[in-house]
Parts: sequence; C-alpha cells; structure tokens
Amino acid sequence: MMTQSSATELDTAGVLALQLLPDPEPPLAQGLCPPVVAGKLDLLLLAIEALDRTGAELMMMVVKELELTAVIPNRVLLWQLRGANPLRRAYNRRLLTLNQARALILVLVYLAKRLTILIRQLLLAGEQLQQHGVDIRHHPRLDDYCQRFRTHFRKRMNLRRERLQIYRDDARLNLLAIDLLHQLLFCTGTCGAQRLWASLFIGEVL
Repeated sequence: MMTQSSATELDTAGVLALQLLPDPEPPLAQGLCPPVVAGKLDLLLLAIEALDRTGAELMMMVVKELELTAVIPNRVLLWQLRGANPLRRAYNRRLLTLNQARALILVLVYLAKRLTILIRQLLLAGEQLQQHGVDIRHHPRLDDYCQRFRTHFRKRMNLRRERLQIYRDDARLNLLAIDLLHQLLFCTGTCGAQRLWASLFIGEVL
C-alpha cells in the first residue's frame, strides 16, 4: 500500500481513492513506473479524447472532482505525464510515480464509466459490421471515432519508430482504436480500476 508520507500530500478523498490501487508486488525500482505503463495509459486517454471532444479540459475537471489536484495540479503537468509515453513525438523521458499513475487510472475509469453507453454502442456496431463484411465507413458514429483517433495518434506519436510503421495503414489504426474501446469497457465493470491497474504491470515489474 502507499506509504504514509505519500498519503499526507493528498486530500482525504484522494487518499481513499488511491489506496484502492495497491503497490505492485514485487516493488518497482525507486517506486517509479516503467515507460510502457505511461504508454498504455496515454493510449487509453487518447481513445477517450476521440470519444469526447472536450479532451484535456474535461480530464482536469475530473481531476478536481476526484480531489486529485495534489497529484495533478494543472493541465501542464497532465500533458507532461502523457509525454512520458515513449511512443510520443514529444517524449520527455519522464517516469510516472505510482501516485501519478494511480491518478490517471482513476480519471480514465471515471470517464470510461461516463461514456459506457457510447462505448458499448460502438463495439456492437463494430461487431455487426465485421459479421457482415461491411466497412466501418458505413457506420457514421464509429467512423467518426476512428477518424478522430487516427488524427490524434498520427499527430502525437512518432511514426518514424519502427514499431509504429504499421499504423500508417488506416485499417491497422482502426483496429487499435477499437481494441482500446474493449479495454475501456473492461475497466467500467466491477473492480474495473483495480483490474486495469493490475494489468498494467503484467510482465513489467522490475
């Protein structure tokens, strides 16, 4: 669990929320998350942005509502934390602290739950289109989501990296966008935050 010193920096409600996400076992080196964790969180937030056009403004509203401003005090730090994703053009080589990663998880889960109906509708539409061999362009809402996701991804990620070359293809990027919807839906269920939190560190604990 969190140490007492880390908890005293936070508001009471923030402490209670963060304590639901225990420290990984075995402990992380220096209490910092591997870069891949920041990458996974940033991509999920990117999907949220493609679903809801208000983007970072909405995320900061949620940070305040969840009383997590001691961890993420402003929009500048939020973007710095997202820049810890090593796939980004503006990768800043920052390592997230556990509390920063916890806070991003709580924001993600809150927003995913708020968007649950839309996420379910888009996934159902995707399954139906796939069953009938129909392109997603025939479903305006799903196509709109995928278009916005592709735009965000290509604008912010470093496509010169070899592992991202496949995402120059629209179809592959659409598949990633839809896979992220499945992950967002996963975290809206019972103990979704805890399950998503645990999944971040599978094979990543140092």
